[in-house]
Amino acid sequence: MSLQAQPPEASEPETPHLDFAGTTPYEDYVQADVLTHLQHTLSDDPGEMVFLVTTQVMELWFTVIVHEWETAAHALRGDDVPTAVAALKRSVRELDALNASWRPLAQLTPAQFNSYRAALGEGSGFQSAMYRRMEFLLGEKSASMLVPHRAAPRVHAELEKALHEPSLYDEVLRLLARRGYALPDAVLARDVSLRYEPSADVEAAWTALYSGDPDAELARLGEALTDVAELVWRWRNDHLVATRRAMGAKSGTGGSAGVAWLEKRAQKNVFPELWTARSHV
Repeated sequence: MSLQAQPPEASEPETPHLDFAGTTPYEDYVQADVLTHLQHTLSDDPGEMVFLVTTQVMELWFTVIVHEWETAAHALRGDDVPTAVAALKRSVRELDALNASWRPLAQLTPAQFNSYRAALGEGSGFQSAMYRRMEFLLGEKSASMLVPHRAAPRVHAELEKALHEPSLYDEVLRLLARRGYALPDAVLARDVSLRYEPSADVEAAWTALYSGDPDAELARLGEALTDVAELVWRWRNDHLVATRRAMGAKSGTGGSAGVAWLEKRAQKNVFPELWTARSHV
């Protein structure tokens, strides 16, 4: 009886290429050395490092989420709903990761936060230009939010451009109108540099849409937008809780109203008619 041939032993993995003429290809692509040397703490408190790094990580997530929402808005202008939905779904996973950024900060006691709070000076998260671009894409427009960036020409120009462009939601509503839903000129031709305000006609359009086929393309778009809106709401609430825990009801950095301002923000839903229409389906 012949013995069955045994498979050859798996060969040992080759030694990775270690010798490069210049910096490593990884470094050239990721710029890790730049990223890991951007941390310049302003106090002697060891806890300041996690606050600074977490804030910088948040800025990176803002950047990729803006990219996804701009991709979705551009696709919707071209009636390419699948590409828009794919970008929105990616942003949902990215929003999950962004929201998880609060965890390292969520357990700060007032004494721990106060140990390096003075280093922030007048710095405040509401001054983040990339976060402001996120808000503009959600329809939360305000020309006054350009004022802090007057001394940074590139940043100011990018924000001014975003202020006067249709938001992601504006593009969605224009798509609904092209697909036959009755939306008035007051919605479709509104001044897009102003904050979006809820409309009974938009609510009626979403009600009609959601009363139809739940697997239809536009219904899937609506659900992707709802996922985004839910996670934005969670972001705002997590921000509120972390701030309330760290500093109570004191005024925030940068002259903001602190918790009172965050409470007001947490009460608002983005894409509002997507929520109110559900009561009528």
